[in-house]
Amino acid sequence: MSQLPDNISNPDQTESQSNLSKTKVKDTVSSQEQLVQMEPESNLNFSNETMIRNAKAYLLKKSTISNQNLYDHLSQVMTKLLDERPNNAVDIIEDISKEVKRSLFSKKMDTLRDDYESSMAFSLAEIQKALFTKAIEEEEGVEHEEEAVETPLPNVMELAFYFEQAGVGLSHEEMYRIFLALKQLVDSQPLQKCRFWGKVLGTGENYIVAEVDYREGEEDIEELGEEEEVEAKEEDKEEARQGEEEEGEELEDKPPASTYKPPPVIPKETNRSGTNRYTYFVCNEPAKAWTKLPPVTPAQITVARKIKKFFTGNLEAPVISYPPFPGNEMNYLRAQIARISAGTQISPLGFYQFGDEEEEEEEGSVRDNYEENVEFEGIPVPEMVETLANWVHHTQHILPQGRSVWFNVVQKKEEDFEEEEEEEEKEAPDEPEPEVGPPLLTPLSEDVEVSNVPPWAVKPSSHLIPQYAIAVMRSNLWPGACTFVIGKKFENIYLGWGHKYSPENYSPPSAPMVQAEFASGPETTEVDDPTVEEEQALRAAMEERLAAAEEAEEEEEEEEEEDEEDN
Repeated sequence: MSQLPDNISNPDQTESQSNLSKTKVKDTVSSQEQLVQMEPESNLNFSNETMIRNAKAYLLKKSTISNQNLYDHLSQVMTKLLDERPNNAVDIIEDISKEVKRSLFSKKMDTLRDDYESSMAFSLAEIQKALFTKAIEEEEGVEHEEEAVETPLPNVMELAFYFEQAGVGLSHEEMYRIFLALKQLVDSQPLQKCRFWGKVLGTGENYIVAEVDYREGEEDIEELGEEEEVEAKEEDKEEARQGEEEEGEELEDKPPASTYKPPPVIPKETNRSGTNRYTYFVCNEPAKAWTKLPPVTPAQITVARKIKKFFTGNLEAPVISYPPFPGNEMNYLRAQIARISAGTQISPLGFYQFGDEEEEEEEGSVRDNYEENVEFEGIPVPEMVETLANWVHHTQHILPQGRSVWFNVVQKKEEDFEEEEEEEEKEAPDEPEPEVGPPLLTPLSEDVEVSNVPPWAVKPSSHLIPQYAIAVMRSNLWPGACTFVIGKKFENIYLGWGHKYSPENYSPPSAPMVQAEFASGPETTEVDDPTVEEEQALRAAMEERLAAAEEAEEEEEEEEEEDEEDN
């Protein structure tokens, strides 16, 4: 093949060179286009950065109120969300924001120790911790001695099991704490009997009530101390009254003495009898201090029947009502406990019986004691549910007087009889008619309905398994009172507000009628003032009378002198 001259190029080589030159031209054009395109992008990035800086500067702006900025707050909120990762974060984002803000204002008293504010539940748990600690002094020997001796502590958890079937009661945790609290009470007091009476609800706090009975002679020591305090107070009052009388005697012009005589005070029933048959302790929460309630008086029960007040949980709170209640909330609680016990403490027929001594007493006397029937075999549950005649009241009825045993206010002492012999002219007051109530162990079938509402509702605990059911009795007059019976075992409990059922809305009694005006007469009738002329005429008439009297006296003196001269 002949070689081409140097000045003649190869067509293939020429074509590749032309392609290469085209490629370079395209690359140059594309690079120029990229430079043209990068200029607006750089401008855009610069504007975005400026906007971001402005936005961040806005977020970093501190508040004039809290001295905080939104940027740090959002960072803390996002950090908390990512650390905790809660479910449905979008729904609780506001709560998390509030919590973060709240954490900034928490007290920081010391960097080495966190200052936690204890809640009410935590404080109560600290108090109740003592219930679950066993005393170090209790050794094995002491424990065996306690097991050998019969304890007055009731088996509250067993009763809770039965009341749970009845559909009433408290939670297992609370019942167990009450169980331990009753153990503390039994260990600290010389008790012969202790029973969980119930729980009275209040607006602020509640009352856990324990019914106890002291051992023989143990309560007398406390009674003597209380009586001495009462006597000292009465002596102080008597001395103050005598001092006031002496001051009144020193006055020249005594005011007229009042002829009003207050009605005689009905005395309270003695301990271990009537409305004061048992003693009651209360506390607001288990492990808190038990407080002994004072004996109830007839006046407190009488007024408690006329008022309706919610309890506050403070025993020292005043009871503001009309008629005025003679005492504070402690006395009002004790009066309501007496009323509820008298109306709702029931037992199966035949469980209690009167002793031989009670049967030999006269018919007019009131039976106030009974004993447990050892031969009682129990009544089947279907029969207990069928009729109310198989249930009886084993607590004395409270009379309208406020006592279980009627007290004759006209009854005189020996000194009064001696005074009557000296003053036979005075008429004796009429003898009041004694109040009589249903006797002990009266069947529930004799209870009276209130506005066509039966006083009791009885049913078995289960209709599906009747062979293992228990009989449950509820009071309609005192909502919250409940009793269960199965065989020889029964128990009463009250869980409520301490109010009796009323068919109508409660309205306080109206104030008494306004006292009538004093009868008008000449002594009390006002007359018109005399005129000046009438006063002058009266004065002239009085002067004439005085002058005439003086002349008469002078004439008498002259006559006496003449008679003396003649003699």
